[in-house]
Amino acid sequence: MINEIITGLDIGSSAIRIVVGQKDAPDTKLRIVGAAEVPSAGVNKGVITSIDDASDAISACLEKAERMVGIPLDQSWVNISGPNILSQTSKGVVAVAKVDGEIREEDVERAIEAARTVVSPPNYEILHVIPKTFTVDGQEGIKDPVGMTGIRLEVDTQIIQGLSSQIKNLTKCVYKTGLDIEDLVFSILATSEAVATARQKELGTVVINIGSSTTSLVVFEEGDVVHTAVLPIGGDHITADIAIGLRISIDTAERIKVECGSALPKGFDKKDEINLEEFGTEEGNISLRYVAEIIEARVEEIFEKIDNELKKVDRSGLLPAGAILTGGSVKLQGIIEVAKNKLRLPATIGQASNIMSAIDKINDVSFTTAIGLMVWGEQILSQNKSNNLTRFVSRFKSVNKATNQIRKWFKNLMP
Repeated sequence: MINEIITGLDIGSSAIRIVVGQKDAPDTKLRIVGAAEVPSAGVNKGVITSIDDASDAISACLEKAERMVGIPLDQSWVNISGPNILSQTSKGVVAVAKVDGEIREEDVERAIEAARTVVSPPNYEILHVIPKTFTVDGQEGIKDPVGMTGIRLEVDTQIIQGLSSQIKNLTKCVYKTGLDIEDLVFSILATSEAVATARQKELGTVVINIGSSTTSLVVFEEGDVVHTAVLPIGGDHITADIAIGLRISIDTAERIKVECGSALPKGFDKKDEINLEEFGTEEGNISLRYVAEIIEARVEEIFEKIDNELKKVDRSGLLPAGAILTGGSVKLQGIIEVAKNKLRLPATIGQASNIMSAIDKINDVSFTTAIGLMVWGEQILSQNKSNNLTRFVSRFKSVNKATNQIRKWFKNLMP
């Protein structure tokens, strides 16, 4: 694990990002030694729409990262997202194998495996089986049953499933670049590892990633995943609203959003205006307050949809650690105030913690998913080295079987 290179590859709808980390000693923080970003292609709402375009974009980002690090990168932890990701609970029950009733790691693994037998929709495959709590002979709320004594072991898990075709298309794109996949990780779970602390997860929090075309969220309580969702709405919809409202080009609308946009119309006077000639070929003046009203309407809609997801699990306005916002779109001025009002919760911008780096771009909230993938990988590798069994049971066997043949085929094509 020491000095081992760990790579996180974030395949987003607007950008491809790679973060490369290394650990110098067991008790030290992860040190980021490289980071790269290129515009995305062939990806829409987290789903691959062109394998060739997407693999070219990944290759370009990989080359930038390798030049920065100085060594070839051959393995990576890769994110998967999109509205087709499903989340559901499942229970696994087994009898303790040992005659004296002592629960071993093998019993825990069998219980988790039993939970995998959940009925999946057609063409879906399991990505993650996340153990939440264990029950030993009726005693509930146990986090780690290894070493305890009992006859019957039960586990409550959260099952994350992905569409088979989406999984295969994503792995094809990555394998075409010559990069091997350590594991596919649900984006918002990886993001939460970078921005949410163990205490926040214990108290109750929602991590929200507002990207360019999707908004994903995960709800934690007592350290467990309670709910996940991916909404097909994001920052691009705000840009489109500005373009339609002002009758201007989409590129000009994006510049106005980034440079002058705000989700708080009250912050502007009616006389506050900008000249469109400064942003493109259009002519005339527009009111900044009017732009803010357009932005506010869409941002409020996004948080209303998020609140509807919290209502599904009876957590609306009831998460003490509040909302942690991340993703490129949360750089919009005033978005935190709208989040507080609509969610009725404390809200903050999420920043990656326990990370060392001299690379400035790592502090950008757009990089939190790539950093989270790297952190996720480091934790999995550490647990494998120490033979620790924790809630990160994400070595998705069914997906590995489905993609092994694809991996071999692309490896044979490599020069």
